[in-house]
Amino acid sequence: MRMRPRSIRARDTIVAAVLAVLVLGLCASGIDMAIRTRVTDDLLRSAQIDARRVSGGVRDGTLRTPIPDGGHGRILIQVVAPDGRVVNATPAAAGRAPVSRLHPSSGMRVRDLVECRGRWPRRECRAVEAIRVDTAPDSLVVYASGELPSYLVTGLLEGTLAAAVLLLAAVVAWITWLIVGRTLRPVGEIRAQLAEISATDLSRRVSEPPGEDEIAQLARTANATLERLESAVRRQRQFASDASHELRTPIAGLRANLEDASMHPEDNDLPAVVRQALRDTDRLEAIVTDLLLLARIGTGGAVQERIDLSALAAAELAGRALHAAVETRLDPDVPVRGVRMQLVRLLGNLLDNADRYADTSITVEVARDHDHALLAVTDDGPGIPAADRERVFERFTRLDTARSRDAGGVGLGLAIAREIARSHDGTLRIEDRPSGVRFALRLPLA
Repeated sequence: MRMRPRSIRARDTIVAAVLAVLVLGLCASGIDMAIRTRVTDDLLRSAQIDARRVSGGVRDGTLRTPIPDGGHGRILIQVVAPDGRVVNATPAAAGRAPVSRLHPSSGMRVRDLVECRGRWPRRECRAVEAIRVDTAPDSLVVYASGELPSYLVTGLLEGTLAAAVLLLAAVVAWITWLIVGRTLRPVGEIRAQLAEISATDLSRRVSEPPGEDEIAQLARTANATLERLESAVRRQRQFASDASHELRTPIAGLRANLEDASMHPEDNDLPAVVRQALRDTDRLEAIVTDLLLLARIGTGGAVQERIDLSALAAAELAGRALHAAVETRLDPDVPVRGVRMQLVRLLGNLLDNADRYADTSITVEVARDHDHALLAVTDDGPGIPAADRERVFERFTRLDTARSRDAGGVGLGLAIAREIARSHDGTLRIEDRPSGVRFALRLPLA
């Protein structure tokens, strides 16, 4: 069974606590070793000085009895015969058993060691300097020893250091808990806000914290995702609304004609009914095709490539038969990045619109406009009032002007053109001119 905490905050706190214990434990081990080494070395140094002084006094016969205590009882000194008898000692060491059973050999006359006796809580450890006075077999041995502090013997030092490690690790864990909690608080708020957003209200956005850290980027990414989701849902709803609205009338007319022909075949011209049905079917197919294209534009999946806008316009014009005369102003090398078939459809819709309403001529222009590519299609037709220049880009719009006369379109061409422009990070607008209409497309240069 996995025991991994579910909370990132808890996991980070545990990791920080474990690392703190390891690091502080190593530091505590080093401190313990340093204290022990320092205290033991100090005792041994004092014992060495006294042992050498007494050893010299034994050799030259100047040592007094008892041995003078120069360390106020801190260092115990004993002169021990080979049979283990204490023959001389400082007052504090008199009457005591030899502090050590080590008898240095003639080849190694000086020995340093730490010896412990007894059991806790009456355990005693001493740092001992043992000096053999001479190399004779019956040489005396001088012992000088100092007792190690109780905190080095009873484990008090280690216990204190362990408690300090645990306390500091707890402080580190608490600080980590607070910091991670404060850091992740915006994530919790984002999660709660996302949980409140439903499919019926995709206009809400999560709050974006200031800065450029990962949480701020997460909030911006979440809002961008919500915006794309809202756009996709809006497209679906728009498609359903447009389809139900625009398809109902031709389907009803087609059904009425067919039912009338079915019930009264002798009173109907069946070839004419079939031709009318085919025209209605063509119109339905055109509407459905355009609606599906509108629903797909900008949803991803199409591969963009580097396209010379002038070459694309020249190729499209070469393959079209237009009623009006066409004048071209195509600057060379105007590169953009986009989906070729969509840009061809955009230009085709603009040309169809211009050819439908032009009196005599159409002008197609491609040029660089600062850091954008400009594609403009101008006709010399009746023009569009300024108040209606945005309405013409709405789906199925019909204007009460000369430009509203039906010439076979379904009212989606300009809406498709603007959606393609937006999906390419560009703009499509109607610009002012004395007469006629000028549609201007601007796309970022590649």
